Amino acid sequence: MKKTNGLLIGVGLAALAGIIIYTVRWHQINKRYSRISDEGYETAHDILYPPSNQSSKRVHYGPVLPE
Repeated sequence: MKKTNGLLIGVGLAALAGIIIYTVRWHQINKRYSRISDEGYETAHDILYPPSNQSSKRVHYGPVLPE
C-alpha cells in the first residue's frame, strides 16, 4: 500500500509541476505577443528581438531621417 501511495503522490506532483510550467510559459508568450501588438510592430521581429551578434545596443523606433 505504501509504495502505491508514494507512486500516486509522485505522479500527482509531477503533473502539478507540468501544469505550472505550462501556464507560466503560456503567460510569458502571451505577454510577449501583447507587447509586440501594443508597440505596433507586429512583423518587426528583428527590432523587438535583435540577433545576439548585433554589436549596437541602440535601437531606433520610428522613421529615420537622412543626415
